[in-house]
Amino acid sequence: MAIGDIIVGIDIGTSRVSTVVGEVNNFNQIEVVCNTMSKCSGMRKGKIFNEEEIAAAISKTIKQAEEQANIKINSAYTMIPGKYVTIVQNSIVKEVKDKYAGISAKDVSSAILQIKDIEMPEQQTLIDIVPDKFILDNGMIVEDPVGNLSSSFTLKAQVILAEKEYIRQISSVFRKAGIEVDGIVPITLAERNVVLDSNEMSDNIMLLDIGAGNTEIGIFEGNSFTYTNTIPLGGDNITKDIALVLNITEEEADKLKKQYSLALKSFIDNDNDIILNTYKGNSRSRSIKSSELIEIIEARIEEIFSLVNKDITAQGEKSKINNVILTGQGITSINKSDMAGKIILNIPVKIATGRLISTIGQGYRTSYALVRYIAGKPFAKTVSSRIDTKTETHFIKNALEKIKDFFYS
Repeated sequence: MAIGDIIVGIDIGTSRVSTVVGEVNNFNQIEVVCNTMSKCSGMRKGKIFNEEEIAAAISKTIKQAEEQANIKINSAYTMIPGKYVTIVQNSIVKEVKDKYAGISAKDVSSAILQIKDIEMPEQQTLIDIVPDKFILDNGMIVEDPVGNLSSSFTLKAQVILAEKEYIRQISSVFRKAGIEVDGIVPITLAERNVVLDSNEMSDNIMLLDIGAGNTEIGIFEGNSFTYTNTIPLGGDNITKDIALVLNITEEEADKLKKQYSLALKSFIDNDNDIILNTYKGNSRSRSIKSSELIEIIEARIEEIFSLVNKDITAQGEKSKINNVILTGQGITSINKSDMAGKIILNIPVKIATGRLISTIGQGYRTSYALVRYIAGKPFAKTVSSRIDTKTETHFIKNALEKIKDFFYS
């Protein structure tokens, strides 16, 4: 990245679209220029249900961002749910052009472009390359090989593929919103640098983002991105369960969930009475015990963790995980949710405490994480979104045609 680069990140969630505009400052750090949000229900269970509604929400957030930042936004990055992503582990050995001069940036760029040459499934397309580690000819592992004296080096990386149909849909949505797609990143891959703390970054971690309508799974073995998937359940399902079982409105159900936010009935201190104000039965109101409400919350949380457990076990990933990190507005406000997860998964579980968690509001956290991920792409030549200002215009290639030259042109 270069000082002055402006990166636009858009997160399309189950209940809203959020946009963050960030600029690279003089210290090569991302400075948030503005963030905007619009309610949207065009995405359901990780699927694009209503292109027009999503496009309208994106347009609204972009227009607000343009007004706040005094710029014209022509392109942006966005994210993709794990259910549409396939991760291919690949490695190559690259001979250095001039071993006496050391490994050059061109050697590295060439290796990264070369590592994408894999057998591509017909219904999938390449969206990203994640360099994992560089191994010199003496066996030393380095983060940045440039300048090291070595006749060759081994690059291990993850080649990220996505379903073409989802890419087609998201491209259509952005086109209707009047902007281009700069690039597409798996949700948990983008979130990793914001959600995890420094110790967790080198550990074998499962990142669970439980949002309004979906639970995103991301598994990392140190720097290696090994698995991702989506479970189509989230915090909204808890609200709907409460409304259905107690026969009340979803508005009251949501208030009760927030007021009595407990994931395990065994931790109730006082089993007090709750008056249901919007009860739809024959009587005008109804009284229940708080334990009845907590039991509903506990059942759905147990189901979410059980489905995650079933998925990672079937994929052979569970045995690799040392710790589970919880994030997402659908779960972190519910007390003892980490303990409920530990009981079901039989793995240590904790609520995310990454130092960047508090830098931006919950509703913008994922889009902010996306901007940070793009800004931190190693060996990238340019990552700036296409922005028009009064003094300067930035032009970059369409990601879906050129995949941003995989950021390594």
